[in-house]
Amino acid sequence: MTDTFSLYDLRVTVVEIRGRSVCGMKIGDSFELRNSSQLALPDSQHFCIYALAAVLPLLAAKQRELSDNDWLASDNLVVCPDPDEGLVMKIERLEKVELSKSDLT
Repeated sequence: MTDTFSLYDLRVTVVEIRGRSVCGMKIGDSFELRNSSQLALPDSQHFCIYALAAVLPLLAAKQRELSDNDWLASDNLVVCPDPDEGLVMKIERLEKVELSKSDLT
């Protein structure tokens, strides 16, 4: 019996700012979630922890196969909770990776 399973790597990118960017983020800023749990930021770039907190609950679900009828399969935009900012982020699936349960838990 094998202990492997597949998840998608993800990229979260700022696609719109409806207000003013008080945290210093700009359109195109991003991070990637790789190999189940590894957060990767481009060099010399930050990502607001409040924007991260808004998107974080959805990432585990977006890494997995979803039914075409599941709203998470088609809804990819998340808005930061700061009402003055209105930072909109897009969650994109990247490549699917094979992982081993015994390596992760």
